[in-house]
Amino acid sequence: MQLQHLPKAELHLHIEGTLEPELAFALAARNGIELPYPDTETLRRAYLFSDLQSFLDLYYGLMAVLRTEQDFEELTDAYLARAAAQGVRHAEIFFDPQAHAARGVPMGTVVEGISRALARSEERHGVSTQLIMCFLRDESADSALRTLAAAEPYLHLIAAVGLDSAEVGHPPSKFREVYEAAGALGLRKVAHAGEEGPPAYVREALDVLGVERIDHGLRSMEDPELVERLVRDRVPLTLCPLSNVRLRAVDVLEGHPLRQMMDAGLLCTVNSDDPAYFGGYAGDTFHAVHEALGLGHEELRTLARNSFLAAFLDHDEERRARYLAEVETYDFDADFDLG
Repeated sequence: MQLQHLPKAELHLHIEGTLEPELAFALAARNGIELPYPDTETLRRAYLFSDLQSFLDLYYGLMAVLRTEQDFEELTDAYLARAAAQGVRHAEIFFDPQAHAARGVPMGTVVEGISRALARSEERHGVSTQLIMCFLRDESADSALRTLAAAEPYLHLIAAVGLDSAEVGHPPSKFREVYEAAGALGLRKVAHAGEEGPPAYVREALDVLGVERIDHGLRSMEDPELVERLVRDRVPLTLCPLSNVRLRAVDVLEGHPLRQMMDAGLLCTVNSDDPAYFGGYAGDTFHAVHEALGLGHEELRTLARNSFLAAFLDHDEERRARYLAEVETYDFDADFDLG
């Protein structure tokens, strides 16, 4: 079973993390940038991380090749093509404007380039989309506020704000003011919490930032009262199992607590996070947890169903219902035959 065709939404996806080595070298050549790797295979071998910070060092270093609207458009279109081939019907895509501004690339270049690809995504790939602007938590709260101000001319293209990058030592409460401002502008709110940081960060994201979804939330299981709350309030968790293994949050995929989290009643989704770096896109991730954790058809159907229930599709419930109907009628045996 390949699970490439199971309809699903992807809710935890960093567009910069879809930069495959081949595209990185092509953009570097076009923009006159010399990468510190002789070829794509050497670069792929560099994708061996000891922890989150070593990954982030490479991740931000490779962003140097992203310079123009065309670069961001091609990056996004390449992701959407891969996602569609792996059953993604709806994608909510993160981007990191501060990382680009630090290199002299303005907000408009990033947003307009990504949005150009998103605007034709349904026609070209059959994938509906939304865009989520993330703040870098290891930057200052003032920098986040300046970033939100820079984004105001483009808010018609942005659905929500998020919080990502190095978690430990940067609690959600640091960003209370910018999240209040984002809410006042009508933006929805999510945040990374409980990946490397403690369960208390998940509580802060909910109570201080007012988020609707928790990105990761892996360590929530350490706090039974928090689990009870997340179950009661139906707070979605956008888990990224392949990422958790590659970044050593979990030793091996067979030891991932996804099954226990589902059994506890948590509204779990599975996502690819930074698929170029972590070894798989959305369908690959479903296949990996199926094999490693022995998830059966109905458990996989639940994960796919959850992805659409957790998506920001409140403005289009007819679309959500259509996607959910696809999940309910999906024939796993046919996928096996196709795979």
